Amino acid sequence: MESRLEQAAALGQKDKGPAFISLIVEIISRQDQSTVAQDLQTLVGFVVNQESVGLVVGRQVLSELVRILGDGTIPDPEVRKRVVQETIDHTQPKIVSYEEQVSNLRFQLADIYELEEEWSDAARVLMGIQLDSNQRSLPDGEKMRVYVRIVRLLLEEEDSVQAESYFNRAQLLVHSTTDKETLLQFKLCQARISDYSRKFLEAASRYHELSFVADIDEEERRHMLMAAVTAAVLAPAGPNRSRVLASLYRDERTTELPTYNILSKMFLDHILRPAEIKEFEGTLKPHQLAKIAISSNDRVATSTIDEEIGNPSDPPMSTRTAPATVLDRAVMEHNLLASSKIYHNITFRGLGALLDLTPGAAENMARKMIEQGRLRGTIDQVDKLIWFEGNHEEDDAQGKAGGLGEVEEAEDTGAPFTKRWDAQIRITAANVESIVQHLTERGLIRVPVQA
Repeated sequence: MESRLEQAAALGQKDKGPAFISLIVEIISRQDQSTVAQDLQTLVGFVVNQESVGLVVGRQVLSELVRILGDGTIPDPEVRKRVVQETIDHTQPKIVSYEEQVSNLRFQLADIYELEEEWSDAARVLMGIQLDSNQRSLPDGEKMRVYVRIVRLLLEEEDSVQAESYFNRAQLLVHSTTDKETLLQFKLCQARISDYSRKFLEAASRYHELSFVADIDEEERRHMLMAAVTAAVLAPAGPNRSRVLASLYRDERTTELPTYNILSKMFLDHILRPAEIKEFEGTLKPHQLAKIAISSNDRVATSTIDEEIGNPSDPPMSTRTAPATVLDRAVMEHNLLASSKIYHNITFRGLGALLDLTPGAAENMARKMIEQGRLRGTIDQVDKLIWFEGNHEEDDAQGKAGGLGEVEEAEDTGAPFTKRWDAQIRITAANVESIVQHLTERGLIRVPVQA
């Protein structure tokens, strides 16, 4: 092999390139493929390192080798992978002279790794491409395509931290492309990063939006719809999550999902049982089962309240001082919100028994939700009670929708039970009035006319 390389290098400048290229074709065409990789690397090393070959000829030969490798002329995938990897290693020290050829080889190697589902290796190879060099300028649209591909590969490996840094680079270039496939992949990466960052409300909205895109395969859209439901269930309980749950619940496609049961119970504010939670837990990904740590302030507050509540004569209570996972927290907050629809008030100990927490931890969770505007109520620390407030805005809206117009407010007696009773009577009368009007318009009943 060395003698033939020397003979080719001794030819005139115009004949060197075709001589080396014909040698490449001859090596690849051998029936015995065992020495192909070794001989090709000997050739590449000679062309790149020998000054007698010249830079122009070297680029010509390497470009032809890149083209042949890209065409799949080498049938054995392992041999092709080895040739591409070793060619990159040989030419990397002279990247300034062979930047375009090395970049094309890196794209090929990334394709090979991706087919083998070696996501991190594929991402690492693409990271080595110099997109902002002085020797070779790429359009912004091409740069964004590479960044989005790196993000997608890193997310497959669940490396959300590094994926977010490359996503931020892609976000700066998002207006530079009109390619539908790239933009869809960008939006999907955006939803997945929100998911990994535990911004579940944002992730649910983005997944749900993508599930309506007709350009996406039907099975993929179903997968995105299921991801939207999962993210919505894991989101912090409150008005914002209720709106997202309502949007998903009204989507007829969700009735076919295995997670529809928990979606409907959360939307209807039903308390979730351990068996239902266990079943849903089996559908979650590892990052959605991540452990959460309790802060030192919460630990102090919880222990202080528990000492005040503790009474030797009382039955044993739960020893859990905080939710352990993201799912635990989402379910506990939901059950707390659901209990506010059922009870007028509840003791710290009773709420702790409902949530499987110590009374102090249950009170701490309720306090946080009230502070953040996700739960309407007050805490009476003297009597160890949590008083829940009804949604008066919703009551008023329902009363006006029935056709009764402005309903006069009842006299404030200062008694919460009297207020609630009056509100229920007002709503019931409004609903009856609405039903009568609806039936009358359809001619199903006749209102007798007095003579």
